[in-house]
Amino acid sequence: MKKKKAKLRKRVIIAVVFAAILVLIATFSGVLAPNDPYATNSELIRQAPSAAYLFGTDNLGRCVFSRVLIGARTTIASTFFLVAISFLIGIVIGMLCGFYGGIVDDILMRIADLMLAFPQMVVAIAVAGILGGGLGGAMIALGITMWTSFARLARSHTLSIKNEPYITAARLQGKSGLQIMMTHIMPNILEPVLINALTQIGTTMIGISGLSFLGLGVVAPQAEWGSMISEARAYIQIAPWAVLFPAAATVITIVVFNYLGDAVMEYRKAE
Repeated sequence: MKKKKAKLRKRVIIAVVFAAILVLIATFSGVLAPNDPYATNSELIRQAPSAAYLFGTDNLGRCVFSRVLIGARTTIASTFFLVAISFLIGIVIGMLCGFYGGIVDDILMRIADLMLAFPQMVVAIAVAGILGGGLGGAMIALGITMWTSFARLARSHTLSIKNEPYITAARLQGKSGLQIMMTHIMPNILEPVLINALTQIGTTMIGISGLSFLGLGVVAPQAEWGSMISEARAYIQIAPWAVLFPAAATVITIVVFNYLGDAVMEYRKAE
């Protein structure tokens, strides 16, 4: 058992290191980018990878390597922000529903059931289409359904602990419902909901990149991996590097964060 736990701990550490590297790259992408990611040059159109342009250039002569780096900041930052907002909304709604119950619980959980009845991307495409293009519209479109998983998880854990003796003792001491939720319930449900948030990062990233690929997310010329792939697919046979490198960056990042979520979940189960 100890060996297994040590092995799982090592997996978590490795995943955290790789995830931290990706976050640092995204954070300092403006410094790391060797060229202006938005500067066009008709003399450099669709140049193959070289020492000057590691990932080659695209159809407008822009440095693909620089755009992949800047795109990391756009994709990772928007993903983290959306997951964080959905986490906060979901955990608040879940705690309120689980602690108080009643008609508010019934209404909000039926709304959550309705959201879960449809595939997330189908709802997101419909909402993003109504809102029009833009990163903000894509995030709202995905966020409409994302909060439901956090809310359901927070609600189930709140229901399981709200009748515990220490909660009853807190009530007898005259503590308000808000005080009980903040000091006794939230600390006990935070860990499983945070682990769920980690597992949602990869899925959210796919959603943002997918909407951008369809023209419903980030609008060109802003650098974002999904929109870069969409722009370059028209000339993939002539300049495949303009598609392959942002696609590889997307896949690697999603794999790293999915691996991190799975590793943390398995480590927690082994405790």
